Amino acid sequence: MNSIRLLSSNRMSGFGRCFLAMIFSVVSCLHGFSITTPENGRQIVIQGTVKSDEGEPIPYANIQVIGTVKGTLTAVDGSFKIFDLENGDYTLKISAIGFKPIYKEIAISGGEAQELNLFFEEIGVEMPLISVISNKDRVFSRVPGSVSYIDEKEIRTIQPISGNEVLRRSPGVHVVDEEGLGMRVNIGIRGLNPDRSRSVLVMEDSVPVALAPYGEPEMYYSPAIDRMAGIEILIGSGQILYGPQTIGGVVNYITASPPLEEEGAIRIQGGQGGFFSGLLNYGNTFGNTGVQVNLLRKRADDIGPTSFDITDLNAKFLFDTGAKSELGMKVGVYDESSNSTYIGLNQVMYDQGGMDFTRLAPDDRLGVSRYSLSFSHQYRISEKIKLRSIAYGYKTTRNWNRQDFSINNDNQAPSDWTGVMWGDMAIPGGAIFMRDGTGNRNREFEVVGFEPRLEVAHDLFDLENDLIFGARILYERAFEQRINGTKAGVKSGDLVEDEVRTGHAFSAYAQNKINLTEKFELSAGLRMESFNYARDIFRRNFPEIGIRDTSLLAQNNIMEVIPGLGFNYRPLQHINVYGGIHKGYAPPRTKDAITSTGDVLDLEAEKSWNFELGFRAEPSSWMYLEMTGFRMDFSNQIIPVSESSGGMGFGVVNGGATLHQGVESAFLVDLSRLFSLKRTKLNYDLNLAYVNAIFSEDRFKGESNIKGNRTPYAPEWMINSALTFETNEGLLFRLGGNYVGNQFTDEVNSIEPSANGRSGKIASYVVLDGMLAYQVSQWNSRFNISVKNLANERYIASRRPQGIRVGLPRLITLGYEYKF
Repeated sequence: MNSIRLLSSNRMSGFGRCFLAMIFSVVSCLHGFSITTPENGRQIVIQGTVKSDEGEPIPYANIQVIGTVKGTLTAVDGSFKIFDLENGDYTLKISAIGFKPIYKEIAISGGEAQELNLFFEEIGVEMPLISVISNKDRVFSRVPGSVSYIDEKEIRTIQPISGNEVLRRSPGVHVVDEEGLGMRVNIGIRGLNPDRSRSVLVMEDSVPVALAPYGEPEMYYSPAIDRMAGIEILIGSGQILYGPQTIGGVVNYITASPPLEEEGAIRIQGGQGGFFSGLLNYGNTFGNTGVQVNLLRKRADDIGPTSFDITDLNAKFLFDTGAKSELGMKVGVYDESSNSTYIGLNQVMYDQGGMDFTRLAPDDRLGVSRYSLSFSHQYRISEKIKLRSIAYGYKTTRNWNRQDFSINNDNQAPSDWTGVMWGDMAIPGGAIFMRDGTGNRNREFEVVGFEPRLEVAHDLFDLENDLIFGARILYERAFEQRINGTKAGVKSGDLVEDEVRTGHAFSAYAQNKINLTEKFELSAGLRMESFNYARDIFRRNFPEIGIRDTSLLAQNNIMEVIPGLGFNYRPLQHINVYGGIHKGYAPPRTKDAITSTGDVLDLEAEKSWNFELGFRAEPSSWMYLEMTGFRMDFSNQIIPVSESSGGMGFGVVNGGATLHQGVESAFLVDLSRLFSLKRTKLNYDLNLAYVNAIFSEDRFKGESNIKGNRTPYAPEWMINSALTFETNEGLLFRLGGNYVGNQFTDEVNSIEPSANGRSGKIASYVVLDGMLAYQVSQWNSRFNISVKNLANERYIASRRPQGIRVGLPRLITLGYEYKF
């Protein structure tokens, strides 16, 4: 009961008390509204329930009337209703993750309602993944925190060229474009700094994808959205089972599992700037073995400031190893070559216009390769006990060749100037001089992990309980070298830095969910994290001495216990109130906690206490509402000053106390149900977030006390909205919009931009996207045209890493998909 006591204490903020009152006021209104709302004269033609073969109701099962736009999701009790179908013969498809699809023939005649009681049969063999929320037990009303699940249909409707477009569909998620294609995803949740997604645990099929999850959690590799079947985003106390980061949230990319029968697809998309994306996937089951393979080729010659070439091959294998167990295997190979760069426009170049996507350093080249292998296993010890295990290993190579450049207030050209200058020498600090030298930053990362998890259904205190406990063992090693070339674009030269960083992590966790009543559930969890890390330096540049071989070895160990408590309360079938409290935690990066001279710094882990209170409601069959209030109170937030975050490359600093408070909300209206449209589907949705993220204690930068200032890259307002229109004839239209409020880029909240463009206020902006698709069922084909940034809005997406990044201009692509 700790969370309830804290939320109702006298020390609770005025914001918290107001939001708590608002929650109960809204729920009270919805209580009455849900009882009295009529069906507006609409005709129920099909209704019923969906249950498991054991008689348990299946919530959020997908009911689809094939060949029409009609469909729905089952309610928490497994019930469903379908309205306003014309007389005729139809086929229903009922599907849910973890169960075999049900196909049911239905004849509608004379307006008589059909009553159906449907029973799912479990898939005999399923991919044994440790998913975040999307498995057959996925019940959003039982998750003690804010959750989002973006399915494959929604991804295809967005028709994204970047995963950033999809992630923005989740309330409270701020994604900063770097090169416009999402190859280096920068995710910030609830006002946290988005640089390289350091405060978010990002996974693919439950396997971490960061370079080194503990010691260097940067996202230089991002899973390609083109091949995804869904994305899970979990925020709040429900993330206590995952780690090491439990501050921002968990993002889990989901790929398709092997199907029971043969199926496949060819999908291509092409457009301006030589952009091309081609995906081939094939799946089938041969005897006791299921296979799912996909190959992605993606490239562009000139998208914004970037050219790139990506090959991404993935394969899943599912083995039926007996009546009680399944074994899954996944193999991935990724290769990328791009002219990604850190250097951006300075302020005068942006103000004068005409150079938004000029390649300032055309010889800069980033190569990323990744090889991954994972095994997942599930063993059903009994009806109430399951053992899930996952073992994984991956190797990521990130070699970045970047040309040197110089900026100074006197606009003095360096001695090794190539003769290429950008900007304006008449403005102090307004010139960028390109130097005849290259910094080759070569890094290689190895990660191996193993996680067994036991899931037990038990009857402690004669109540229904679900217990999960497990352990996580992880080993990571990073090799880093810097080679300075004496010419622009060369990969050879002088070795000036050489080191190895290693880390051993152990984590143990347990969470028990208890149904105190039919309407009230309480979840309590605890996780222990232990991380032992070392930095072994073989060569470095010593001040006033120069480059020397050396042998500097330093190591340290940190340990933390992370508790979490959450609840769910369902006063009515269509209303769910949830809340929780958990300790946020993220270990310091190894290269920040141990200096380049081998000194172990007193750099604390990033810690916070996170509170959440919200509700989900479906007051009518045509309306869905969700609202969450949150408070994240940091005793010490880590502020990055790395090159990627626009700093000078010295890692991070203790940023001191910060406070993040706000509200997230989601609103969906099915206008076709509201207005009884029979042959069309019309939806409107709105995701809105207000975030007030500030430095909450006295701290001085020069003579300025930054207490009360907003934290960098934390917009106060974020809005994502879409209007979707679909017809029985196969036509689909989507108009979407994304609004990002103004942002500050430094701790002192500078408004006037610096000459180099790296600091200064970023103005708010709106980007509109449109998509038109046509499904030709008899050809198993789908055609589409997508327009990104319809209004051709010119805006600053970021002032990082080292200068202004302009958002992508209007981009038109055409696509085709064939399924077999």
